[in-house]
Amino acid sequence: MAVGINLGGTATGPLQGVRVIDFTAVYSGPIAASILGDQGAQVIKIESAKGDLMRGGLPKSNGMPGPFAAMNRNKRSLCLDLQSPEGLEIARKLIATADVVMENFRPGVMDRLGLGYDEFKEAQPKLVYASINGVGATGPYAKRRVYDAVIQAISGFATLQPKGEPAMVNNLVCDKITSLTAAEGIVAALFQAERSGKGQRVELSMLDASLFFLWPDTMSNYTLLDDGVETVPDGDHSMFMRKTKDGWIAAMPVQQTEIDGTFASLGLHDLIGDERFKDFESRARNRDTLNELMNQGYSQLTTDILCERFEQNDVPYSRINERHQIPDDPQVKAMQALWTYKHPRAGQIRSPRPPAQFSNTPSNIHAHAPSLGEHNGEILQELGFSRDEIDQLNQSSVIYSES
Repeated sequence: MAVGINLGGTATGPLQGVRVIDFTAVYSGPIAASILGDQGAQVIKIESAKGDLMRGGLPKSNGMPGPFAAMNRNKRSLCLDLQSPEGLEIARKLIATADVVMENFRPGVMDRLGLGYDEFKEAQPKLVYASINGVGATGPYAKRRVYDAVIQAISGFATLQPKGEPAMVNNLVCDKITSLTAAEGIVAALFQAERSGKGQRVELSMLDASLFFLWPDTMSNYTLLDDGVETVPDGDHSMFMRKTKDGWIAAMPVQQTEIDGTFASLGLHDLIGDERFKDFESRARNRDTLNELMNQGYSQLTTDILCERFEQNDVPYSRINERHQIPDDPQVKAMQALWTYKHPRAGQIRSPRPPAQFSNTPSNIHAHAPSLGEHNGEILQELGFSRDEIDQLNQSSVIYSES
């Protein structure tokens, strides 16, 4: 069972007191903003009347999509018409209160709206303004619409499979890599702003984040550029997933003691000390032979027996969880890695805990993913708008809410 928590408490993370105005939508930006919210920042999500595209995601519970709920916890929602002068003025007032502004429109959109970094940097010298996009602002692809699959294609993610036709990673991995990189970059800029009193613009493309992520192993043949440097076979991580007598298991022996422990577990004692497999370089040069011998050994043993032997021989391994098995994995339960809370619309929600654990300023989940425009009145009152003014903005469709 996941650990149950109660919402409505105070944000307690290390970013407590930081105010983030989040103009992002879909995946990379919202996840990055949610990470900041997990770590204590006050995040205000700005949406149009159509709402974030992911409000249409499936499955839904009472109109609240699971994907949206996962990416937008710890935020408040203001639904604002940025095509109207009144809506733009409210956005400017909000930005004037911000420590961080985040946007993931195509390059130039915020500038055309009059909401770009240059509009605010003099009056707010400590402002951190983060722009996330697909491939940057220059180059032949800069004007394209870009989503995860496009970046998987450009970056090489789609050709990672060792054999056969190109295949997309079955996950929006480039979006998520970008979200993690964006959150780290924003926090670094906040740190510098606190030290120097000077904020800055943080520009980040999905392509940059994905290339950086892939480069150390995937692009090893394209790193050393002098003549005469040998090339090596492309890595094949499928070798870490092996078919047993009755199923599958994952094992990733790296150090020599782990390799020898694997040989012992498989009953291949004669391979311990074999010159062909005595070190990393030897194994790389004899990879095909090693794989064939390993596969034969795995095929003779059940998954249960291999788990017992790998445990005894200190081999890095795990059973392979189906998705429905993950919440009940003993390690996931022991870590209390999954939390549940009650959403006012969607009911019970299960979500991973904030992954970074801080001893003095613990991250937490203190607020549910908001309904569209759920906090319109609350946020506008904080900006000094009267109840009558808020009613007028609502009547003129400058603001909108689902309720």
